[in-house]
Amino acid sequence: MPREINGSIDGSTLRIAIVVARFNAYVTERLLAGALRALRDAGVPDDEIVVARVPGAFEVPLAAREFAASGRFDAVVCLGAVIRGDTPHFDFVAQAATDGLGRVMLDTGVPIAFGVLTTNTVEQALDRSIEGKGNKGGEAVETVIEMVAVRRAIRTLGGSL
Repeated sequence: MPREINGSIDGSTLRIAIVVARFNAYVTERLLAGALRALRDAGVPDDEIVVARVPGAFEVPLAAREFAASGRFDAVVCLGAVIRGDTPHFDFVAQAATDGLGRVMLDTGVPIAFGVLTTNTVEQALDRSIEGKGNKGGEAVETVIEMVAVRRAIRTLGGSL
């Protein structure tokens, strides 16, 4: 029988950083509310949560890297909203945020939650930031807490693999 590693959603011992973009704040503030609610539901103490606000999604990876490289946080939750417009700007910003956050996670080994919405319409962004179940900020928190647990379990195996 193979060994199986599963994460949990227990955040009671975690220190979590959140980076949230101010651009499209009518969406990102709802994502932040969902993330904070999910962190509290997972047992993360309020005094172990730090929120940094940055101008937009393009700037999120730099702040995430600073948190991840500091060694003080178990994970970083990244929130933003890039909504398609009439110019190719959407494509550049969405790609930069995606590539940047992936690179931060791989370079630092710190779990990063990708809670940056990339939607075609405002309505889609609002649907994904709705209060309660389905809020992508809350889902990002659940994902990153699970990844912290998986990472710890893998490291615990050490030389027994």
